[in-house]
Amino acid sequence: MSTTAYSRIASLGTRLPATVQTTPQLAALVPGLGDADIEKITGIAERRGCDPDPAAGEDSFGMALAAARDALASSHYQAADLDIVISASITRFTQGDRFTFEPSFAAMLASELGARSAIHFDVSNACAGMMTGVWLLDRMIRSGAVRRGLVVSGEQATRVAQTAAREMTDSYDPQFASLSVGDSAAAVVMDVSTDPGDRIHYVELMTCSEYSHLCMGMPSDRTRGIALYTDNKKMHNRDRLRLWPRFHGDLLAKGGRSFAGEGFDYVIQHQVGTRFIDYANAMAEDEFATPMPTSLSVVERYGNTATTSHFLTLREHIRAGTARRGATFLLVPAASGVVTGALSATLTNVGV
Repeated sequence: MSTTAYSRIASLGTRLPATVQTTPQLAALVPGLGDADIEKITGIAERRGCDPDPAAGEDSFGMALAAARDALASSHYQAADLDIVISASITRFTQGDRFTFEPSFAAMLASELGARSAIHFDVSNACAGMMTGVWLLDRMIRSGAVRRGLVVSGEQATRVAQTAAREMTDSYDPQFASLSVGDSAAAVVMDVSTDPGDRIHYVELMTCSEYSHLCMGMPSDRTRGIALYTDNKKMHNRDRLRLWPRFHGDLLAKGGRSFAGEGFDYVIQHQVGTRFIDYANAMAEDEFATPMPTSLSVVERYGNTATTSHFLTLREHIRAGTARRGATFLLVPAASGVVTGALSATLTNVGV
């Protein structure tokens, strides 16, 4: 009898800022935009933005802490039960606008939560950061190194939109993609699966570093602030979008399986925009020669929330009842790097 251990997603937590910014409101702040229609191009009607007042607790750290507490409240665990805390934030703002590297977010979160015996570390892998944290925790649970843990991220991504609004000269500017982002936090509690109907079946990632220059986040070289520079045309062309289905197809073929045979009920693409999601699904349908499962998204309401996008989408749909429990979900990362891959999980008893 096989003794292979599996992990499962025990609970999900999120935090969304209260402030809603519509796309017309954002467009009005970008004098260099011209007549480009952001909503038509991206499909994003609105997004959430953090309150700049430090007292609001809506910086990267404050939101991550709130999402972690939310996930724990939906689980059967206390913070003291956690064996590990992994933080995956790209933006690491504390005290409103202070960008922090040390101490690590994971260390600060573990301390604030009361997970005093937990090992802790940060990971950084662009928008695939939370997926990378889940990959690491899955492997640690499978190996028996830990029993349960937390992966968390808080993203104050609209900082790059503020920079773009000041600096963009036209709609072809490499900062255009910055106008698609939104702020949020998400957290995942994972533990050992004892039920084949409630587990992560596999999570695998691939990096194609030769494309890393196509999307770069860094301090702006023109004004004070952080900026995001993206070559959208090359980043989202056919060759890039075919990386996932070809990687996933090869992965399944090694085990004598096919995409159609996996029986996915839902797919969640990275929430870049509605056109991107439709295009990615169309490319995959062509590669796999089979219809795609129902595609879930929240990008229309929240924008591209970076590392948190898959888990925010997952929780929103499960809570709303628009995705059913007991279903098998496919989560597909698409991050600068370029990072792609697949997470397959059946979620039955997940706390939301």
